[in-house]
Amino acid sequence: MLSIASLLVLADEATTTTATDSVSPVRLLTIFVLAIYVGVEVITKIPPTLHTPLMSGSNAISGITLIGAILSAGQGNMLFMKILGSVAVAFAMINVVGGFLVTHRMLGMFQKKK
Repeated sequence: MLSIASLLVLADEATTTTATDSVSPVRLLTIFVLAIYVGVEVITKIPPTLHTPLMSGSNAISGITLIGAILSAGQGNMLFMKILGSVAVAFAMINVVGGFLVTHRMLGMFQKKK
């Protein structure tokens, strides 16, 4: 199993380009697959009893993901990058809105009934 440090090194090597180089689709796909792998590894390590209380904190991370997805969709000079960025924006927005709804419902459970 790869550690997070080795994944970061691989991602850094995949994105290192010179002024005359363009980012190849293979490098972009490598970063995408590594991001999926790291996300799954991080999420599966959280026990179910902690998932809902951590939802509020994960909304901030999803907001950062949303900003990255918007930048990826807007700065992409290839159709593949624009499509992948747009899909990432949609999924990040679903995650942010769903997280806020779950957090709001959870906090409502702790209010006194009138």
